[in-house]
Amino acid sequence: MTSSLDALIWVHASAVHGKGVFATRQLAAGERVIEYVGEVISMAQAIARHPHDPSNPDHTFYFHLDDGRVIDALHGGNDSKWINHSCRPNCVPDEDRGRIFILTRRLVFKGEELTFDYGLVSDEPVSEALKARYACRCGAKKCRGTMLAT
Repeated sequence: MTSSLDALIWVHASAVHGKGVFATRQLAAGERVIEYVGEVISMAQAIARHPHDPSNPDHTFYFHLDDGRVIDALHGGNDSKWINHSCRPNCVPDEDRGRIFILTRRLVFKGEELTFDYGLVSDEPVSEALKARYACRCGAKKCRGTMLAT
């Protein structure tokens, strides 16, 4: 399924988790790939909507903005919501005036899955149980084992 206007990406089954986003051509380092979009809501609204899926409460399509608001890609989002986490990502999110753009960190090859480090933050104390709830499956040589921020 192609989704981007210039067809830089497509969504496909991922070896990392569920669906993933893949490059349709070679992408240069620093290239803007896609904007992470969705309904921009307050943190209170995000908490009230949580969880998106009661059977998988730790999975959301939220992206936290520096000003405290949240992008909820479940509502009005695009294929950027399928970009998976990696401890050794090839992309990085870049916030520009309240908008999130996904940029390549390095040369990305045609067919390569796009990833960024989620760096999740929790209000709960970091424990082995919490790390396990947010287990990482990226497969990187230096995987930290969790999608939580270090």
